Amino acid sequence: MTYDYIVIAGYFVLMVAISVLFKKMASKSTSDYFRGGGKMLWWMVGSTAFMCQFSAWTFTGAAGKAFTDGMTIMSVFLANCVAYLCAHFFFARRYRQMRVDTPTEGIKRRFGDGNEQFFTWAIIPLSILSGGVWLNGLGVFASAVFEADVNTTIFVTGAAVLVISLLSGAWGVVASDFVQTLVIAVVSIACAIVALVAVGGPSTIVTEFPSGFVTGPDMNYPLLLVCTFIFFIVKQVQNLNNMQDAYRFLSARDSKHANKAALMGFFLMLAGSFIWFIPPWATAILNPDAAQAYPELGAKAADAVFLVFAREWMPVGTIGLLMAGLFAATMSSMDSALNRNSGIFVRSFYSTIVRKGQASDKELLRAGQLACVVNGGLVILMAQFFNSLKEMSLFDLMMSVSTLVTTPILVPLFLAIIVKKTPKWAPWATVVFGMFVSWLCMNVLTPQWFAELTGMGEITGREASELRNIITIAAHLFLTAGFFVASKLFYKEPSAEDIAREEAFFADIERPVIADSEQDEYDRMQRMKLGTLVTYMGLGLVAMVLIPNPLWGRLVFVGCSGAMLLIGYLLKKSAEAEASIGDAVTQS
Repeated sequence: MTYDYIVIAGYFVLMVAISVLFKKMASKSTSDYFRGGGKMLWWMVGSTAFMCQFSAWTFTGAAGKAFTDGMTIMSVFLANCVAYLCAHFFFARRYRQMRVDTPTEGIKRRFGDGNEQFFTWAIIPLSILSGGVWLNGLGVFASAVFEADVNTTIFVTGAAVLVISLLSGAWGVVASDFVQTLVIAVVSIACAIVALVAVGGPSTIVTEFPSGFVTGPDMNYPLLLVCTFIFFIVKQVQNLNNMQDAYRFLSARDSKHANKAALMGFFLMLAGSFIWFIPPWATAILNPDAAQAYPELGAKAADAVFLVFAREWMPVGTIGLLMAGLFAATMSSMDSALNRNSGIFVRSFYSTIVRKGQASDKELLRAGQLACVVNGGLVILMAQFFNSLKEMSLFDLMMSVSTLVTTPILVPLFLAIIVKKTPKWAPWATVVFGMFVSWLCMNVLTPQWFAELTGMGEITGREASELRNIITIAAHLFLTAGFFVASKLFYKEPSAEDIAREEAFFADIERPVIADSEQDEYDRMQRMKLGTLVTYMGLGLVAMVLIPNPLWGRLVFVGCSGAMLLIGYLLKKSAEAEASIGDAVTQS
């Protein structure tokens, strides 16, 4: 366990080093701080677009479901793949072409000042709530694995996220997402290869999985799985391609790089969908009682099966890498949210309401950093508050409120660039109506109601869970989205100012963004800085070869370190090659 602590400590040092290395790039202007000035290369933006749909739940809750239910969990991740393809072919470049620094500025351009303020104060509190849930979940899980204090884990992780976001803004956030993507890739591929060898190959997983690999247990109506997949596609297309989460693509250097970033997210998610769950599938065969390894997790004990696999079949030190992956997944969501929230607060409230356009860019940058500290502190306090609860009722209430509001918020922000000529009240009214729809799904349109209506009779707990997802997604698809579209019937010709604003918005999202001549220097800096960081990470993995392990275990770390050193070398060589080309052009 000592080696695992050293690995995690090294990971946190690397994350802080990222913030220091990219600090200068974020200190020039608020645009640099909030979205990297729109100068980031596609592979950086692609990694952060990928991480926005990846969380610690992949290695915990999703792994637990793979352990019990087989391949059905892949439907969620394959739906993400469809969402990335939609982003590549339609949404990504249009969001980049909004030519704004924050999501709410895009909302203002599309729907006006009133909706900008409504969504500002809807997004920020919900992000703090969600961040507290993520951080608390990670703290509870890490404390069970390492027998550490939950509040200490929460504070250390939260503080590290805050440092990255505060010092280097969007540059540090996106750079850390790139490095964290590599950490997750290394851990996942290494574990998948060892799992396949241990279990005897893919065919063994399919034929010997305990509860039926394709449908899993407690499923009398397999058609529910098909319906779940179809509706999950609808849900994930909306969750990824909306104006709130468009900030991922706002950082791209131009329209083409935004498209490439979405395509990178697609390939990473597609590969991951087949790699992440091999270890829990293999564990279900090799150790059917693995879910009992961490009884202190209670009903969530199955969420630890990935860690059980790493402990029993992987070389010493792998659990440290795996926990680094869990920290990476949580931190990537949190640091992005902190950076986005500080931008939203400064650009849509402090600059326009408090200072009424009188603040200098330097003042706005300092206000953004202060907002980041306050947001980060509130997330840490929220996570510790959740941990202090002895009864789960209030926690469940908080989660219910989050579910009640989050989906309705995304509906008008998804349809914003598809449906034109809606009344100015349509966005906020859709959110209010969507909250009523969510309440209906929780209290009236229940799985039991549907089972009685269709004559299904008594349903299993798993079938009830699948039905709940289908009903909720379908209700918002047909009712909430239908409400927004139907608002067109009440559209009245707005003022000349509003017409000009809307026409300018829709003209811009169809007009490509082309990088300027200053971009080359930023490209070289990104490649060189990240090449250096990845090289250091590779050297750290080389040091793990010294951990007492059998030969095959040492070879696992040799392979991981070799992959990192190769990526670092290629990044630095590409930076040097581009610098040579630039010098030749200058001399000519």
